[in-house]
Parts: sequence; structure tokens; C-alpha cells
Amino acid sequence: MKHRTIIEPFRIKSVEPIGLSTEEERAEHLINAHYNPFLLHSRDVIIDLMTDSGTSAMSAHQWAGMMEGDEAYAGSRSWERMEQEVRDLTGMPHILPAHQGRAAERIIYGHLGRPGKVFISNTHFDTTRANIEFSGAMAIDIPIAEGKDTALQHPFKGNMDVAALDQLLKEHKGHVGAVILTVTNNSGGGQPVSLANAEGVASICRKHDVLFLLDCCRIAENSWFVKHREPGMEGSTYRQIAQRMFALADGAVMSAKKDALVNMGGFLALRDEVLADACTNLLIITEGFTTYGGLSGRDMEAIAIGLREVFDPHYLDYRIKSTTYLGRKLHELGVPLMRPIGGHAVYIDAKKLYAHIPPHQYPGQALVCELYRLGGIRSVEIGSVMFGKYVADGSLIPSAMELVRLAIPRRVYTQSHIEYVAEAFEEVLRQRDRVRGYRIVKEPKFLRHFTAHFEPIV
Repeated sequence: MKHRTIIEPFRIKSVEPIGLSTEEERAEHLINAHYNPFLLHSRDVIIDLMTDSGTSAMSAHQWAGMMEGDEAYAGSRSWERMEQEVRDLTGMPHILPAHQGRAAERIIYGHLGRPGKVFISNTHFDTTRANIEFSGAMAIDIPIAEGKDTALQHPFKGNMDVAALDQLLKEHKGHVGAVILTVTNNSGGGQPVSLANAEGVASICRKHDVLFLLDCCRIAENSWFVKHREPGMEGSTYRQIAQRMFALADGAVMSAKKDALVNMGGFLALRDEVLADACTNLLIITEGFTTYGGLSGRDMEAIAIGLREVFDPHYLDYRIKSTTYLGRKLHELGVPLMRPIGGHAVYIDAKKLYAHIPPHQYPGQALVCELYRLGGIRSVEIGSVMFGKYVADGSLIPSAMELVRLAIPRRVYTQSHIEYVAEAFEEVLRQRDRVRGYRIVKEPKFLRHFTAHFEPIV
């Protein structure tokens, strides 16, 4: 019998209270947070969809494993288990632990990057781009054309444009730090990357003798899409698909806070010993010794277990289908979305939702504020606040897309929570014409979306 209801493949053993609030209270919270959801207190949030990074609920097996954490400074048993698990998954000999993904990014891109260097990706995410640009290098995005059309149905909108890659590698010969394939493509709407595209990227990189890296923090979710959408992959397991993709790359950066199902951790995996030695020096200077890299033994135990649990087929079916369920509900309401729905999040096309708000008034920021005010739901803008660039005269070059991401934490919310989110969007649609844009009144040089202050335009 085929059931219509998507059930969580787990039982709830511990609960955490949610603080409920009124719309009037939330309007005051927004003022105090300078209309930036990053500056809200979590106690004032009802449903937190800002990120799926580090917000997962860990399993009973992971919690039990944490009790066995070996906190030795050097050579701990917990490190041995984590190293073995990462090496088995990636097939790479050199594994460097880090306290999270951006720490691993800082190490590898801090070493490879400098003024005059270029890094090419399907789409760099915010911290990746910031670490590259902080080194003085330039980050270039080349998603396929289909990936820029939010309404278009395409199975692998996260793919990199291989022809454009070949041309860029010719133009920047001798100046390319690395080619980075992000799976799934977070900034591109959480869209998956096909194995065939990864093979094409790897082939072009070998042709030009350029380093090929995977940003692999959601590779298990990406493997689900490959198995179910890519011809010839039906007979492979999700883990086998991930291993085939890793086999194409020279290295990988992972924030374990996503598909390793933990609240803290990450790693850098490399094939080349010389590159690994250089990165190891930076690891020891900035993160910690090579057998902990800023992590406690209990963190490493949880990562080792999570990297196995995430490939469970029942879990991945639940994960992808429950995210799709929210996307389908919103689509039926008439909310403009990035389609098809990705694995970890639903992305709203704020440019279409608020067509009356121009990009320089940040329609995505308007939506995240409205969603919080009306429903207590925290989300994040992925548009011109996050990726817009200023030119010499101070005017803004807007982002290619104005998206708002509803990132769903793993194993945290139930179907009733998701139904509540959909209901909040009914009110968002009813009030859409009265919403106005925002201006930035304070911002840092890098990663401004985290700490910028805004005010509404009246």
C-alpha cells in the first residue's frame, strides 16, 4: 500500500519548548533587531527556518556516542573514528578536522587565494565568497542558464556551465586558484548537481591542470536527486553515488553541520600531500592540532555516526519529500518559488512576490521581515543584501535573483509546524500590496547580511 502521508522515520524522545508571541510583540522585536532577523533572539522565534546549518536534532545513537568522546589532545580514539569515516566516504588520504565549514574554507582559500587569483563555481555561497575575496582573489559564478529561471522545471538546475568553465580557464590561464562545485547549489536555490555535470567539470579541470574541489556539505541530499533523476543511477546506493562524486575531485570542504547531522564540525579532505602539508600548518596555527582541529572528542564521535546515518534511505526519503511538501503547499497558494523544490530548503522568489519593490530596496529583506512579523517565522534573504555589489558611484549592482530561503532543520519540526508555515504565507499574500522596501543604514565590508541595520522606506 502506498501512503499519502509522509511520516518522520523516528520517534521524539526529548522536547524543547517554543516561545509563542503576538504580532504586536514581534513588530517591537523587529525594531529592536534593526529589521535584521539575524539580530533577533531565538527565544522570540516560533519557527526558525533561517538555516539548516548546525540546527539538526541529533539521534540517540549520536548522543550516546558523545558520552564516549575521547578528549585527548593528540591521537584520540574519536579522531580515529571520524578520520576513518571521512576517508571511507571521500576516498581522500589527507583529512583535516575543523570546527566548521568556513574554518576549512579559510584554511584552503587563504592558502590558495591572493590578489590576481580567480576562483570559479556554479555559485559561491556567502562564506566561501567572503573567504576568497578577503584573500584579494576574485570569485566568479557560472551556473547553467536554466538555474537562473525560478519557474523553469529542470532536474539539475544546480549544474555548472561547462562550456563557460572551459572558456574562463583559457582566459585566466595560470591564475585560477580552484574550481569549486557546490552540491547542492545553495545560493542557486538549493538545486542539485548531476553526476554527469561533475564528471564534465572534472574533465575540464584535468584538461587545464586546475584544482577541482567539492563543497560537499549537502552531498547526501544531492545523491538522492541523482539516484531519482539521473538515468542509469537507479541501482546505486546514495552513499555509492556520493563516493563516485568524491572520486572526481582533488579535494572537498564540508560543513558537517548539514549532512553530518551535528551542531558543530567540519573538515577539509585533500589528495595532494604537498597541499595538505601547507594546509596542515595553517590548521595547527589557527584551529588546533591535526587530530582535533578545534573540535572536542564528543563532536568527532557525533560526526562519525552522523555521516553514516545521513545515507539511510528512509531518512533521505523523508528529508526530501517533507521539504517538497512545503514547497507544494506554497505553490498551490500561488507563492512564486524556485522550482523544482530543492532538498534542504524552499526558496521564495521575492522579486515576483513583491514586483512593486525594486532590487535596491531589497524585496527579499521585506519578505523576511513580513514573515517574522506575521508568523514569528525566521528566514534569510539570499539576494541583493547578501550578494549585491556597489560600484564606484555608490549605486548597487543587484543580485541575479532575489530569493528568500526557508531552510528546514533536520529532524526538528513536524508536519504541523510545516502546516503553520503555509498558513502564515496565506497572510503574506493577503498583505503583499501594502509592503514596502528597506534601506541599509549600517553595514560591514564583508558578509553584511549578518549584522547590517535596516529601516523601512515609508
